[in-house]
Amino acid sequence: MAQIQTGEGRFYIAGEGKDLAEITYRLEENSGDLVIDHTFVSEDLRGQGAGEQLVRAVVDKAREEQLKIVPECSYAAHQFKKHAEYSDVLSGNALRG
Repeated sequence: MAQIQTGEGRFYIAGEGKDLAEITYRLEENSGDLVIDHTFVSEDLRGQGAGEQLVRAVVDKAREEQLKIVPECSYAAHQFKKHAEYSDVLSGNALRG
């Protein structure tokens, strides 16, 4: 699989001049949480774990920067339910949403 790259407010996997997969997030100023608001995986990469790798990249960023995450997009929310080991970075604000 291609390497994950980072950009302003996103991690992505690029190939042949286009993004093959992407996850976007923003820093919520009021709470200081990272909000994952979008995940996309192209047909070229579906079923290869690209989406999970992108969610993990945001989780790693949150751990490094001591931030919490609100998984707003449905795919990220599903990954947080599937991976109990991400609970350390799950924001209490996610539970109220």
